[in-house]
Amino acid sequence: MSTAAVNRAVARAERVLPGSPALPGKRDPRWQAIIRIGAFVETHPEEVWQFVQRWGKHAQLDIRAAVATCLLEHLLQAHFERIFPRVRSAAFESARFARTFQMCWQFGQAEEPANHARIKRLQSQLRRTPKPPPRRAS
Repeated sequence: MSTAAVNRAVARAERVLPGSPALPGKRDPRWQAIIRIGAFVETHPEEVWQFVQRWGKHAQLDIRAAVATCLLEHLLQAHFERIFPRVRSAAFESARFARTFQMCWQFGQAEEPANHARIKRLQSQLRRTPKPPPRRAS
């Protein structure tokens, strides 16, 4: 798959995001667009990571859930050594991204004992990190 193809998939997703969740029982075009980006995890992890980094800290939980389950957990599955240090940094920079990471299941490389231990250690550290106080309305 070409770089142009992944760029088109990202551009299509950007056009429908953030949007609103679909009505119950209906297909959500936002999730469908994110799923299409997932086809590029193996071949274009950098482009997928850029998308994950941006949308993995979005205010909408539904978008973060799609990013976690359709993209981030598969990046960790296939490119753990490359992606995990970035995930760790992003999780400490953004509480929302940390929660996105914590929605991920472990597959492939992320399931390997040493990598699984690194994930568990980060999850534990994130649970102990003080949360910023809520913002007050001005």
